[in-house]
Amino acid sequence: MPAVVVIGGQWGDEGKGRVVDLLARKASIVVRYSAGNNAGHTIVNRMGEFALHLVPAGIFYPEKTSIIGNGVVIDPAVLIEEITKLETRGVSTERLRVSDRAHLVMPWHPIIDHADEAMRGAQAVGTTGKGVGPAFTDKVARWGIRMSELADPEGFAERLRMVLDYKNQVLTKLYDLPPLDFDEIFESYRGHWARLAPYVTDTSVICQQALHDGQRILLEGAQGSLLDLDSGTYDYVTSSVPTSMAAGAAIGAGIAPADIDRVIGVYKAYQTRVGNGPMPTELQGAEGDRLREAGREYGTTTGRPRRCGWFDSVAARYTIRLNGCQSISLTRLDVLDEFDLLKVCVAYMVDGRRVDTFPSSSAAVASAQPVYEELPGWQTDTSHCRNFDDLPANAQTYVRRIEELIGAPAALVSVGPERDQAIIVDPIL
Repeated sequence: MPAVVVIGGQWGDEGKGRVVDLLARKASIVVRYSAGNNAGHTIVNRMGEFALHLVPAGIFYPEKTSIIGNGVVIDPAVLIEEITKLETRGVSTERLRVSDRAHLVMPWHPIIDHADEAMRGAQAVGTTGKGVGPAFTDKVARWGIRMSELADPEGFAERLRMVLDYKNQVLTKLYDLPPLDFDEIFESYRGHWARLAPYVTDTSVICQQALHDGQRILLEGAQGSLLDLDSGTYDYVTSSVPTSMAAGAAIGAGIAPADIDRVIGVYKAYQTRVGNGPMPTELQGAEGDRLREAGREYGTTTGRPRRCGWFDSVAARYTIRLNGCQSISLTRLDVLDEFDLLKVCVAYMVDGRRVDTFPSSSAAVASAQPVYEELPGWQTDTSHCRNFDDLPANAQTYVRRIEELIGAPAALVSVGPERDQAIIVDPIL
């Protein structure tokens, strides 16, 4: 049975974890395939509210296998803390598996992350400062250290000494910062290995065997397609390799592209972004504050307030086509319950011309003026709705208009954070 990919279609924070948590009921394996602990999912279920940064959202189903794939960069201390918190709250991690090919966030990565942002000054990207970007940079530059290397003390020591000698020169000569101590790092990461070793294996074999046996795999993306290294608003994008797109899911999980048969795009019923970079529909002042407070739009990873705005169908249509989304999950519709008037961006004005496609230049996106279509609000509580026909007429019209504009139907509409606060239009799995 082929795999299904769940991707974020905006600038992240679309509610992918909430969607994966719901869909995981009908999957055998859930794989997180990209990014690192710079991304986060908030899950609300019968056990309470959980913030996950590395562990897949399928962890709350004890009979499912949850995998952190080779496309993820892992801060082992953060992963151990997350595992401990889950176990303390009664969530079993017995079936969690971690790829032996996953690269590690090392102590110099967060230091370089912060130092680079400081050097950029006003042009700072607005990273989370977790060291994930520099870890991916090292992966590509072949300075990375992988999880499997921790298993061999002598081999790890040799590799660490070589890399650290280079990184200490970077820290001292480029950033004018003190060098890091070899012994301290070596002992720390050997300790991390002692805790994580039972979870570490060749996860690609698990996935490939599951597909051979006819099991369903759910591939969980992180961040959003508009942050993709190639297709996003460069250079205000993620450093993740594989990408934030569905095309990177197979690479990050260790399976073949032909094993994927469906892509589900997750979109908020409005727009948010964390960090710097262009966002044409961003609302300033009281209107933006109202939307932020209604949606409790603060970052799961950093706690930073998210920038909020109206739904951007130009950007959504772009990511629908890039990812080949057959359908979408539209989340947080209930956040709009109290608004009497809603707007949807249907085009941009760039240099005096109407533009219906998403520009490749970040400068053009930054200068784009949204062309809005106004729709009446419904000012009715939708959190109790479980069928599409239960929604107020204006809410139905809003969803249908978004479907028309982006060219994909809504298979799921979320009307609250709880697992059952969802309208299933198409079962998906």
